[in-house]
Amino acid sequence: MKRRTVCQFPGHQGPVRGLTASTDGGILVSCGTDCTVRLWNVPIASIVDSDDSSENSAKPLAVYVWKNAFWAVDHQCDGDLFATGGAQVDIWNHNRSQPMNSFEWGTDTSISVRFNPGEPNILASSSSDRSITIYDLRMSSPARKVIMRTKTNSIAWNPMEPINFTAANEDGNCYSYDTRKLDEAKCVHRGHVSAVMDIDYSPTGREFVTGSYDRTIRIFQYNGGHSREIYHTKRMQRIFCALFSCDGSYIISGSDDTNLRLWKAKASEQLGVLLPREKKKHEYNEALKNRYKYLHEVKRILRHRHLPKPIFKAWNLIQTMGEAERRKQARRKAHSAPGSIVTERIRKRRIIKEVE
Repeated sequence: MKRRTVCQFPGHQGPVRGLTASTDGGILVSCGTDCTVRLWNVPIASIVDSDDSSENSAKPLAVYVWKNAFWAVDHQCDGDLFATGGAQVDIWNHNRSQPMNSFEWGTDTSISVRFNPGEPNILASSSSDRSITIYDLRMSSPARKVIMRTKTNSIAWNPMEPINFTAANEDGNCYSYDTRKLDEAKCVHRGHVSAVMDIDYSPTGREFVTGSYDRTIRIFQYNGGHSREIYHTKRMQRIFCALFSCDGSYIISGSDDTNLRLWKAKASEQLGVLLPREKKKHEYNEALKNRYKYLHEVKRILRHRHLPKPIFKAWNLIQTMGEAERRKQARRKAHSAPGSIVTERIRKRRIIKEVE
């Protein structure tokens, strides 16, 4: 793999906070704190391209200046619309220099915006006031909002189940929701010991990847409470973005040490062309593991992962604190009048209220 710059996109006068591409990959949309949205034409890389990146600098197709700084952007799956998040959520068209529509619910900044891949008129955003808001472009106002106890840093829709989305939260957990019932999470995905900064679903919709402030990448099943895989290195610092490749075979992460890293979605998967005999052997081994995965010895081998010592200690501390809190609640309940203390499940405990 050649580690060279194919093209540069200079122009923003401040940090670039959001980046997205159109469905066909021909248009790139960027936004930043300089209050501008820029549209770029994505060049096709060729073998004869010059290694001098200064010669490969692109010029923007359009520059849209607006009143507020932008913190997030996402493109509609099928169409020419894209949404930006900042002081409000704005809906833009490629051919218009001003927003077609603007949504505002509260006064805090929107830090994440995601279109629904199955229903192009639905999008979700998270704000710094700890809320997650659902918007419908066919309506003149936001549809629904749920307020959590901690801030949500990123949102990802399940591409195979468009009514479900997962939120990466500041408390180190991820929460999967059904848009029809936002007062309770469908599943709580635990494992990180610090804030989850980014999340992205695999194209198959069966698993998603998260990047965290604790300097680890985890892969979760869409309905699993704990991660099936964890990636970490000595030099990798806090992770701010993590994405699946379009074929679901690789994961790309960006961290605070200014590096991009490429990971295999399945750590033990063999790269390259497989002979039919090798392919059958791998399938047979996977079938064996799947058949006996509920046995204690097999489950222990499948789940065992080496962790950095700080993360291992932090996880043990979280477990100890959780156990102490459960003992405290049990004693309080035992010494109170029957029915006066109701224990809330974790799926509801982190949600303050739902607003329609």
